[in-house]
Amino acid sequence: MTDVVATVVATRSSAPRPVGSKLIIREDGSLEGSVSGGCIESDVVLAAREVRETGESRLVTYGITDDMAIGVGLPCGGEIDVFVEPLRQRDGDVALTVIAGDGVGELLHDPELEQSALRRGRSHVFQLADRTVFADVVADPPRLFVYGAIDTAEAVCAAAKLLGWRTIVADARPRFATAERLPSADEILVLWPDEALAQVAPDAATAIVVLTHDDKFDLPLVEGALQTDAFYVGWLGSRRNQERRRGLLREAGIAEEDLARISGPSGLDIGADSAAETAVSMLAEILAVRSGRSGGRLLDAKSRIHAEPVASGKK
Repeated sequence: MTDVVATVVATRSSAPRPVGSKLIIREDGSLEGSVSGGCIESDVVLAAREVRETGESRLVTYGITDDMAIGVGLPCGGEIDVFVEPLRQRDGDVALTVIAGDGVGELLHDPELEQSALRRGRSHVFQLADRTVFADVVADPPRLFVYGAIDTAEAVCAAAKLLGWRTIVADARPRFATAERLPSADEILVLWPDEALAQVAPDAATAIVVLTHDDKFDLPLVEGALQTDAFYVGWLGSRRNQERRRGLLREAGIAEEDLARISGPSGLDIGADSAAETAVSMLAEILAVRSGRSGGRLLDAKSRIHAEPVASGKK
């Protein structure tokens, strides 16, 4: 006998719970969590009983009818894929589980794939040869590290806070880097670029934005940022200035493949003008990069609005 966990691994159209939601079915029959807000839990419990008896994990698909959806506060129905498996101890922020194809239920250990999943920052499915893998990502909120305590810094921090991100602003100028000017920053550092990078230690869940417009700050900060695992490095400034800066970085020995990581001018082309609009533009690009999307109009997009679904299982 063992505990069983059911996890939402994909959704289509509306769904009561997001990807990554879990329902734990204990040996004594008690339940913890939810995968649908109540409309399919009883059937998931039956699937869990089979998994407990056979030891074999299962991928099941459920249709959420319009009536069910309205009952949990949705405007229309949809489908969800739920993976049911024995509950196991997990190590680290990412767990990779085969949910369709050869070796269903197998846990994969691949540092490169785990790092890629962590960069994306949310649970999702992906194809690995003829197998479908669910990357279960459980990590701290992403961090936004801004260098340059100008008005745009406060605007972009305020926008990031709405997403639940942790925000850090650094500047070597004490009169700029103050709590009064940056009320949305979770942390304010009065440090030079190398010191700030050393203290923040950007990782794969960190986006970096450089706003100072001053080579003595910008160049060492960007050069140092490119040596980290930050998933985004953005640089404010005109196209002409961006090319000039890239030339200076090339002279400093920065490789072209590293320069290609720089998003500069930073942001999406939405006609932003004010500090608040510029913040929206920049944060929108950061979100697109994190999700592996181009950031174009949904009207013109050929891919699904949300994460790609997995192949349907058998109920």
